[in-house]
Amino acid sequence: MSMNPGAAAGRGSAEPVALPTDKELVLKVIPMPGDTNANGDIFGGWVMAQVDLAGSVIPARLAQGRMATVAVNQFIFKHPVRVGDILSFYAGVTRIGRTSVTVQVEVYAERFGSQGRYIRVTEASLTYVAIDDRGLPRPLPAPPAPAPAPAAGA
Repeated sequence: MSMNPGAAAGRGSAEPVALPTDKELVLKVIPMPGDTNANGDIFGGWVMAQVDLAGSVIPARLAQGRMATVAVNQFIFKHPVRVGDILSFYAGVTRIGRTSVTVQVEVYAERFGSQGRYIRVTEASLTYVAIDDRGLPRPLPAPPAPAPAPAAGA
């Protein structure tokens, strides 16, 4: 898998950004030398696999059973990922259907020499479908009812 030309060229140093507050931290991982491509950056396919794992966390809760990735709607490599980066994967639901859940995943890197400063390196949108034991789509379970509000004056 080839990264986009801007990412492959490195586009210089990226400006640090704030981590999202509207998404959930679902995965943290550090890529290792065995995950590199011929350019010495982390292989795009490795990043894609990690995004798929991260993206499945919230749909797994909603599906309460088997599910499958059915679409990678969008995948953007903004900056290269390097050996030793600490990657933080944030996910949030963008759509819930009868059988499917679409999730937006954003990946932030803390560079080895600048911990505590984050740059967004990848973003993706993926769709997962709840499946039955035969691998066929099944309806998502109804969400749990919200807890009742405490009585006034209690």
